[in-house]
Amino acid sequence: MKHHVDANWSHAVLVCKKCSKKLKGGFGPDGSQKLSKELKARLGSKKGRKGRLGVIEVGCLDVCPKKAVMLVDSRHPGVWRIVRPDADLDALAGELAAAD
Repeated sequence: MKHHVDANWSHAVLVCKKCSKKLKGGFGPDGSQKLSKELKARLGSKKGRKGRLGVIEVGCLDVCPKKAVMLVDSRHPGVWRIVRPDADLDALAGELAAAD
């Protein structure tokens, strides 16, 4: 029996599902996409473990900003980001994709 499965990820980006649900989208050109879906598209993230990084929706992170979504980059777990719908997602995706 296997005890592990290999993945191509260099790191993971955790996006609060509860924040996303409260916003009912809010991201993308027409403001109808969830942050996680929009980031996956901009980062060219493949499905599952085959991508170079993972964008994962997680349960409530217990920090609930008004009209924004909490995001955690696993490379910097001590710094959580508040992402508002008017944020520059191209710049954010560039920061998240950049190698340390």
